This record gives sequence, C-alpha cells and structure tokens, in this order.
Amino acid sequence: MDVRIEKVDAIEVLDSRGRPTLSVTMTLTGGVIARAGVPSGASTGSREAVELRDGDPDRFGGGGVRGAVGAVNGEIAAAIGRRTFSGQAELDQTLIELDGTENKSRLGANAIVGVSMAGARAMASAAGVPLWRSLNPSAVAPRLPVPHFNVVNGGVHAPNDLDFQEFMVAPLGAPTMAEAVRAGAEVYAALRTLLAGRGEATGLGDEGGFAPQIAEPEAVLGVLVEAIGQAGYRAGRDGVMIALDPAASEFHRDGMYSVAGEKLSIDDMVDRYAAIADAFPVWSLEDGLAEGDWDGWVRLTARLGDRLQLVGDDLLVTNPAIIADAIDRRAGNAALIKVNQIGTVTETLAAMATCRAGGWAQMVSHRSGETEDSFIADLAVGTGCGQIKSGAPARGERVAKYNRLIEIEAGEALPYGPGG
Repeated sequence: MDVRIEKVDAIEVLDSRGRPTLSVTMTLTGGVIARAGVPSGASTGSREAVELRDGDPDRFGGGGVRGAVGAVNGEIAAAIGRRTFSGQAELDQTLIELDGTENKSRLGANAIVGVSMAGARAMASAAGVPLWRSLNPSAVAPRLPVPHFNVVNGGVHAPNDLDFQEFMVAPLGAPTMAEAVRAGAEVYAALRTLLAGRGEATGLGDEGGFAPQIAEPEAVLGVLVEAIGQAGYRAGRDGVMIALDPAASEFHRDGMYSVAGEKLSIDDMVDRYAAIADAFPVWSLEDGLAEGDWDGWVRLTARLGDRLQLVGDDLLVTNPAIIADAIDRRAGNAALIKVNQIGTVTETLAAMATCRAGGWAQMVSHRSGETEDSFIADLAVGTGCGQIKSGAPARGERVAKYNRLIEIEAGEALPYGPGG
C-alpha cells in the first residue's frame, strides 16, 4: 500500500529515568497522525546502533538530544516529507542511505528509529489494521507472548551490590495473557511483602524491580521461589518459571567474571549456571557471558543449550549478520530483540527472520529508559515470537506494554505461550 508522508517532526521529551529522548510525530496526506516514543538503554552492547547525544554539559549532563531532534526536523523531514513510499522497507532503506554510516551515528539511531516506528504505526493506521497485524510476516502465525517480569534489579539498573542485572518471573503455565499478567502482579506483591518482612529495601531499580541489598544471586532466587509459592503459584513449567539476565559484560574484566566479590573463570561461570539450573526453576539465561567471549558462549551452549534457553543480547545487538554468525558457531540458541539496538523496524524483522531460519527463539525487549509507547507489544504479537520482557508489572512505561497485550487478547482469539 502506497502512503504519502506529509510531514515528520520530533521534540525532546523525558524517558522513564528522567533522561532526554525523542517523541516523533508523522502525518500522512489524508490526515493520519502517528507518534512514537524512542527507548534508550543503559546496559548497551558495543556494536549497537549509536544514539546521538548533544554532549553539552550545561544541559542534562551532556545527554540532551537536540541534535537528534534537529536531524528529524531538518534532514530527515526534507528527505521523506511530501514523498510517497510503497511500504516500511522503502522508508527504512531511505533512512539508512540518508545516514550513510554502518551504525547510524551521523543522524543518530535514536532519530532514525523514532521515524521508523512512527512510520510503521502510520502505515498500519492508513491500512485500517492494528499495528501487530501490519507487522505480521506472511509465513508466521501471530501469538500472545509470555511476559517476563523483571522483579529484582541489580547491575547497572540498581544502586545495590547485586551483580546479576535482572531476575524475571515468566508465567509459562498461564492459560491466557490476562492471567499471566495477574500472576506477575501477584508474585511481585508477594515479593515486596517478603523483602519488607526481612528488613530488605523495597526501592525500585530502573525497570521497576526491587533493589534489595543482596549480593548472592542464589539468595535472590531462593526468595523468588518463595514469593511464587506465597502468591499461590507453582514454580515450574506448568506455573511460573524464572529467567535471568546477568548482563555478564558488566562484570567481566581481563578474562574473568566477578560475582559477589568472587573471581570466576569461564568454566567456573558455566558450572555456576549449571548449579543454578539444578537448584532453581530457571528456564532462560540471557547474556550469561560477556559480549566478546565467543569461546565461552560456545562452551556454555554445548554444556547447557539442551536445558536452557541461552539468549544473546549484547552479543548479538539485534543484528541479522551477527545472529547468523552466532547460529553458525552454535553460540546461544535465542536472541533478544530491541528495535533501537539495530535502528529500523525492517532490520528488526530481518533479525527475527534470521532467528526463525536458524531454529532460534526470540524475545522482544524494552530498554531501561522507556516511554509509554507500547510498540514492542504489537511487535511481539505480530511476529509470533512468543516472548516479551518489559520490566516489572508496575510503573506506567512498563505496564503500558502489558496492558496493550491484554487489550489485543480481548479483541482477538490468539494463542498464548512461547510456541515452538
């Protein structure tokens, strides 16, 4: 379907951490108006598409995005305004060629992804279909994804001594999306009560999870299992499972990993994960080793790939070429999917197609700096990937995604679950 873009513009707004980001508005000829809020990460891979930040120390500590806003309102608007596009792929290719760099650093990935997302939403509206249906590849059945709720924060997401970054609960055994969200909220409430009863802090990290002063990851896992039971659920595949994102690049130095003050080799780290899998109902492990530790990833996959979902985030950065390389190396068996990590909707869909072709799972993800935009909920449903993480079942920018999934379920008879 051809669409004609009348204009596009952006403004500087705040993300959920109080840092600047962009809100992009696109207007099509005929009156369709669509907006997109641009997410921003704290724990980032070195090969991610590059955000454009101003660097002015007198504004937001250098983190302002006036330059990226100017790129949208100037060069990008001039290139795509009053122009007809045949679809998302043509729009995104125009943006990629306009920027002209491999990592989108000239105009800024934050500028480009905002325009790409707004374009996808505008094209769906013009076609009279929900966004998830517009994002649906022809060979893929849409599906409501299992939500992975980040209920304990550590690493760069929280001011505590916990090296592992995210501890998530995933209601794999829930019958519906609405019941999955209820399970996540009830476990979250039970966890708050448990932590408070033990004198632990119940302040929140960047993604809405609690940030207790607990250093040992196994101790956190024990509390999570207890909270799942206290909330009235079974800890296991027919109930609520646990997923981990240690974000190991953040505690990897000079070939060693440092967890709770203990120095661990690659084999020590793999042994620790094996012991965790033996002792706790963990089903998914994301970024268990550092982004540059390819040998370690191969060894981790050989040891635990038949027992755990091993998700690459910093390792893969939603890049189709890097994902294809990892599949060939047998380094992991699943990819985290972040639209702003690669920079356009089309490239994101290509990354997911690469995973499907290689027999890999995918988990669509938010960022630590979010807006109320629920784009990723539609992306997860339309691509049928079966998994999403968007933080805790609390705070408006996180809940917006889960509520959107409930809304989609209420209007469509779609299956729920991780799929194949």
